[in-house]
Amino acid sequence: MTRKFFSTIALLGLFAAANPVAAQDRKAAVETLPAPARRAYYQVAFMQQAVAMYAKMHLGASGLSLPVFREGLVGYYNLRASGNYAATPPVLTLIDFSQSSQQKRLWVINVEKCKVLFHTLVAHGKASGEDRPLAFSNKDGSEMSSLGFYRTAPTTYVGKHGLSLKIAGMDPGFNSNAASRAVVVHGAEYVCEDFVKAHGRLGRSQGCPALPVAETEAIVKAIRGGSVIYLHGPAGAGYQSQWLNVDTAASAFASQRGAGRMER
Repeated sequence: MTRKFFSTIALLGLFAAANPVAAQDRKAAVETLPAPARRAYYQVAFMQQAVAMYAKMHLGASGLSLPVFREGLVGYYNLRASGNYAATPPVLTLIDFSQSSQQKRLWVINVEKCKVLFHTLVAHGKASGEDRPLAFSNKDGSEMSSLGFYRTAPTTYVGKHGLSLKIAGMDPGFNSNAASRAVVVHGAEYVCEDFVKAHGRLGRSQGCPALPVAETEAIVKAIRGGSVIYLHGPAGAGYQSQWLNVDTAASAFASQRGAGRMER
């Protein structure tokens, strides 16, 4: 790409920063760009937004890395653009299973309000590992956690673990058997600080992302209705997903803000 190309992108970025009320003028300027430049502009805008949100919510201080947050946000926008999900809650749940079970490794975020709703403990599957999960599976009976993106069911239900929420895996080969495996969000007594103090790790599930009992009702009610969950794993887990396409996420991001879709 040429120096003029990058200069144009940079000038538009400065224009946006210096003129926050000139949205229509900015949109018009962007629309005059060639399609590759327009895509690049929206990608830069998307990444800048991710960094700004990350800083505003102090996610680094709470233990969430920027790359994991960015991946979750990419999937969030792609999934919201993939179907009739405009009316679903603007909520993203991030679970970072590259971290120790002793850490609070679940975040529930309202993306539109840029607000952390919950930050708490979450259990992984017993066959995935002890303190840190190292193995993941989509197979029935594996008792392992499954990586990837999920959508939550419209409503909660009361099962053997009390108030619970079904989730649908969106990544074929990684979590698409969540329903047949009965992988749901539920509360469990072994998800608590006392268990960690006694055993040096959190209790483990049969593959479900189990929550502290005291917080389960509030969390499942906040995330029900088709919101997005991203379960991230350690490096080397081999996870790949169509939902991690930054180009399409940036396009969805621009569209939801009234800037129009980018040409392919």
